[in-house]
Amino acid sequence: MARIRGRSWGLSGRWFDGRRPERRHERREARRGSRAASARRLRLVATRSVAGQMFLLQVLIVLLLVVAAVAVLLVQARSDRFQAARDRSLAAAEAFAHAPGLVATLAGPDPSAVLQPLTEAARMEGGVDFIVVTDRNGLRYTHPKPELIGKHFIGNIGPSQSGRIHIESVHGPLGEEVQAIVPVTDSHGTVVGLVASGIKVSAVSSAFDRQLPVVLSAGALALLLATGGTALVTRRLRRQTHGLGPTEMTRMYEHHDAVLHAVREGVVIVSGDGRILLANDEARRLLDLAPDVEGREVTGLGLDPRMAELLVSRRVASDEVIPFGDRLLAVNNRPTDRGGGPPGSVATLRDSTDLQALAGKAEVARGRLRLLYDASVLIGTSLDVQRTAEELTQAAAPRFTDYATVDLAEPVLRGEEPQAVGTEAPELRRVALTGVTDDHPLYRAGELHRFAAPTPQATGFVSGRPVLVPDLEANAGWRTQDHDRTQEILDYGFHSLITVPLKARGVLMGIANFWRTRQSEPFEEDDLSLAEELAARAAVCIDNARRYTREHVMAVTLQHSLLPRGLPEQNALDIAYRYLPAQAGVGGDWFDAIPLPGARVALVVGDVVGHGLHAAATMGRLRTAVQNFSSLDLPPEEVLGHLDELVGRIDQEVAEAGGESAIAGATCLYAIYDPVSGTCSMARAGHPLPTLVHPDGTVEFPELPAGPPLGLGGLPFESAEIDVPEGSSLVLYTDGLIEDRTRDIDVGLEILSSTLAAPGRTPQATCEAVIAALLPARQSDDIALLVARTRILEADRIAEWELPTDPAVVAGARADVSRKLTEWGLVEAVFTTELILSELITNAIRHADGPIRVRVLRDRSLICEVSDASSTSPHLRYAAAEDEGGRGLFLVAQLADRWGTRYTPEGKVIWAEQPLA
Repeated sequence: MARIRGRSWGLSGRWFDGRRPERRHERREARRGSRAASARRLRLVATRSVAGQMFLLQVLIVLLLVVAAVAVLLVQARSDRFQAARDRSLAAAEAFAHAPGLVATLAGPDPSAVLQPLTEAARMEGGVDFIVVTDRNGLRYTHPKPELIGKHFIGNIGPSQSGRIHIESVHGPLGEEVQAIVPVTDSHGTVVGLVASGIKVSAVSSAFDRQLPVVLSAGALALLLATGGTALVTRRLRRQTHGLGPTEMTRMYEHHDAVLHAVREGVVIVSGDGRILLANDEARRLLDLAPDVEGREVTGLGLDPRMAELLVSRRVASDEVIPFGDRLLAVNNRPTDRGGGPPGSVATLRDSTDLQALAGKAEVARGRLRLLYDASVLIGTSLDVQRTAEELTQAAAPRFTDYATVDLAEPVLRGEEPQAVGTEAPELRRVALTGVTDDHPLYRAGELHRFAAPTPQATGFVSGRPVLVPDLEANAGWRTQDHDRTQEILDYGFHSLITVPLKARGVLMGIANFWRTRQSEPFEEDDLSLAEELAARAAVCIDNARRYTREHVMAVTLQHSLLPRGLPEQNALDIAYRYLPAQAGVGGDWFDAIPLPGARVALVVGDVVGHGLHAAATMGRLRTAVQNFSSLDLPPEEVLGHLDELVGRIDQEVAEAGGESAIAGATCLYAIYDPVSGTCSMARAGHPLPTLVHPDGTVEFPELPAGPPLGLGGLPFESAEIDVPEGSSLVLYTDGLIEDRTRDIDVGLEILSSTLAAPGRTPQATCEAVIAALLPARQSDDIALLVARTRILEADRIAEWELPTDPAVVAGARADVSRKLTEWGLVEAVFTTELILSELITNAIRHADGPIRVRVLRDRSLICEVSDASSTSPHLRYAAAEDEGGRGLFLVAQLADRWGTRYTPEGKVIWAEQPLA
């Protein structure tokens, strides 16, 4: 296959382009688009149009003006240049020829040596191309080109030799020049030499150089304005004629006229002065107009006054029905000058006589559709069973029925499924009733009742199908329920009933009853389908609310089982709390009060982000972990560090297992109050600041280091210690108390601060006041509130000694403790306490460094503490038979109720607690 100029020859002899067919298609489309654009531009200025002819005429005039201006400028410029060159050359030559001393210099021995530098300086200053001095015969003494000195001057020197000034144009050594030759005469009038000065014509500028750009720019601007003006005129003409030419406009008018008279709707156009401009055939038929009605006044046509007034009023009318003879005409009228058109109006008319009979039925159908739409919006706005039932009755009465009631089985209200339906209807509770008045004899909301088998309610509930009773008085089965009550209902005016079972997802939950009184028409078959639709929509919403109630009860039960059942007994704090779960679902807020060794108490408040069972379960795990970490008697920052590591490990396990979502975030505030020193050490992990209320009512928010939320990992936590006066209140809370969708957090903090600023209130009263001030109308998040009023352990309940590291002091320490316990009236505990302190002090002397401090606290229990400067913690072990030691700590563990070790910045404290009788 041969290839010639990029094209290939096939076996058939036909050539084809070797490039891809897609690209050929794209190039063809591009060329076609370019040709279309060019065609549009050509149409814009087509010579057939007036605008195109105007454009060509303007372009021709502009071009002619530009050419004429340039020609005039050229002629004028040439004349100006020659005149300027003559004047400048003559001035330079005369000035040098009459210079003093020139005659003497010419008569000197070497005129060239003297005159050459002078002529060059004069040439430069005078702005000419040359100044040449010659003798009387034209032999050069000077020249800009030194090699030409001594040669004859080029030009006509005859006139100058005879004493006249001569000016001429020549082609000299420097090009085309204008030169002036002036004679040099002595005192007797004899010509002794010549001075010639010249300048090139091209070196002389003229106005042409400055005016030519202006002329060309003005021409281009005029051409641009002509083009733009023509384009604007063309665009306006095309817009006014919608791009149509005379032929197209004529054809369009003929088509519009044909359509105008062919439609089955009357069209009447009235001018601003009330005359008929146009009336099509249908308008003439509907209004009984004459064929020559165009041009006549509307008021003189004998039309109905309402119709005539509407046609000439130019007011807006939409489907206004006007009787005209035996017809009902629907008229639409619009003014024609709203969009800048001529004054007048256009009216359309159609015969609606046949449609009037259907209007009533259409209105009824439209009303039912509107009712169903409103019911779909109104029913199911909450996940409360009773509220959903009330929404059904409110949607039905009084628009569809005079009274509406809803009866549900008792298990449905608890979120459970009712038992299977037998041959009799179960006991139902009326949960909702809405009617036009409140003096009716129907069962009231909240009453329990059981419908008898022959009644329509029992029949519909057992069968699961709706029942229509057009006439209650004629229905014998309905009156078997309660003869006296049913007769009272009939006497009140109830005469028609529809009962519909509420069934969704196979669960039959109750019935909905729709009643009409004597003020309304009896129910018909068409009403039955509407009642079924209303009940079906409500049944789904009630079942959703029932399921939510069941799950919410389960979640709340789980949540409450994970929260503290009560507060521990302790003397350091007077504590009150409130826990309010969210209305939309349980969350992960929690609180706790944990007794610690040394009469101290730990206060904890935390929050797991999110709602539902997962958040509640996570809260339980974190609360258990906090209790376990607290048993180690760690500082607050270390407890949060361990908790942060736990949350990260839980997230990692969830990520590896998949399925369950990870913890979205958790915050915590951990505080330890010491009633002996009256201080509180606190640390927080992304939690709101606590509040400290002083005894005088002053409120402050202690500044704590802002730690990151739990689970981020890698960031340390810091604690702060504050002095808490006795009788102060520590207020710990979760963000659900101060945050709300309709309230900024700063506003919540201000309300909290102002509410707490009341001295002398008990923790219980403080909780009540805070909840009353900050509880939102619709609670979307859990609220945990913990109020603790501080106490100080009296000084007479504390005994302290500092001992040197000498085994001999053990006996004295036992004696001091014995006296103190006797003073407290704890004689029964003297022996046990002596043994415990002897072992603890001996171990400290043997294994620790630095001074030893002994402290005995009398609280709910007797607490013995021995502190030293060592950070090594002892542990319990079994001593072998041959071991001499190792039994002391085992003895302490047996004698004390609890014992343990806690670390301090100075060392450690070993403590032991004994119960008091």
